[in-house]
Amino acid sequence: MEKNLTTGSVMKTVLYFSLPYLLSYFLQTLYGMADLFIIGQFNGVECTTAVSIGSQVMHMVTVMIVGLAMGAVVMIGQAIGAGKKEQASSAIGNTITLFMALSVVLTLILLLLVKIIVNGVSTPKEAVAGTVSYLTICFIGIPFITAYNIISSIFRGMGDSKSPMYFVAIACAANIALDYLFIGGMGLGPAGAALGTTLSQTISVIVSLFMIMRQKAGIRLSVYHLRPHWNTMAGLLKVGIPIAFQDGFIQISFLAITVFANMRGLNDAAAVGIVEKIIGILFLVPSSMLQTVSALCAQNIGAGKHERARLTLRYAAAIAVAWGICAVAIMQLEAEPFIGLFADSAQVVQLGGQYMRGYVWDCLLAGIHFCFSGYFCAYGLSGMSFLHNSLSIICVRIPVSYLASRYFVDTLFPMGLASTAGSALSVVICLAVYRWMGRKRYQKINN
Repeated sequence: MEKNLTTGSVMKTVLYFSLPYLLSYFLQTLYGMADLFIIGQFNGVECTTAVSIGSQVMHMVTVMIVGLAMGAVVMIGQAIGAGKKEQASSAIGNTITLFMALSVVLTLILLLLVKIIVNGVSTPKEAVAGTVSYLTICFIGIPFITAYNIISSIFRGMGDSKSPMYFVAIACAANIALDYLFIGGMGLGPAGAALGTTLSQTISVIVSLFMIMRQKAGIRLSVYHLRPHWNTMAGLLKVGIPIAFQDGFIQISFLAITVFANMRGLNDAAAVGIVEKIIGILFLVPSSMLQTVSALCAQNIGAGKHERARLTLRYAAAIAVAWGICAVAIMQLEAEPFIGLFADSAQVVQLGGQYMRGYVWDCLLAGIHFCFSGYFCAYGLSGMSFLHNSLSIICVRIPVSYLASRYFVDTLFPMGLASTAGSALSVVICLAVYRWMGRKRYQKINN
């Protein structure tokens, strides 16, 4: 399970680690689409809407949990890179203790607020009951969802990105089978979709724990390591909290843009919604590069190999940029056929093509600042990642989207460019921070 990522070819290491990550993200995307596809086969639009809204809420919760777990990836990676097995054991043990406690508290809070949340996201009245059922069951399962994500984070911090891919594959297969059982066979509707999601992740947790017990991980855990060590907890939260808030903030910005599109009418709303789904697939590569950089750089920083960490950043950014160029080229030429896979309306396809041609440039620029975010997190500077993303959202992404939606009523192209402009600001800030870090390092060497 434990893998040393501080030696050998940097490019090969980046590819070796990132490909399972990419496949994991792809499987998670299929995992999320399965509920909607299956419930659409057996139930009406009100049930599909309930699952759609409920899954969006759960996605936001899960994204914030994964962001908070970034602290575990960094601390464990630095300890492994430095050869400090006891420190790594402490980080793993405290990660388990911290996240299990937080998951119980989060479960209780969300169960108390479930109806407020459903009303707060403007759920259509026909879908309210189904959405409440879906979220109630998913909220009860949060401890298992949390366990599923922190186990994956622990593996990745130890340099193993393959095992989490297997866990996702198991969860994906179990979810599809259980959805057909609960939704198709038993007719449970949105509640069945929620049961399938929760139970599939529980199965994945059981399998992962079995694998951990069967393997010789090189790390030994005892009751002592599970006891709260405040310095370790503080280190986990120092990195994780800014990332969790950043990811939550990003989800809110997506929601705001969706609201702006909804204000323009049904066709515009449908076009924006379709493009967001396609963009989510295109962003799998930048997202995998972010996680790859954070895990690999953390180990190299722990080993004192700062130049290798910088090379990891450069290679990952080059891969992300190459992917972005391909995505831009394809979508500039063939946006409409891709939109047409999800819509029959000629107007929706036309509007979607406009929005995509502006938005797809974000795939290129986001690949750059995603890699920088992973690099900053590896150094424990997750606040920098939070800063550039927050400034991008507040100063550019949301206001420009709003203005474009109001003043360019015949086209969605300027509205698509708003996200690209936001990422451009993030890239500028990241380059400035990277240069500042280089100067600090130069001054330290010469002093």
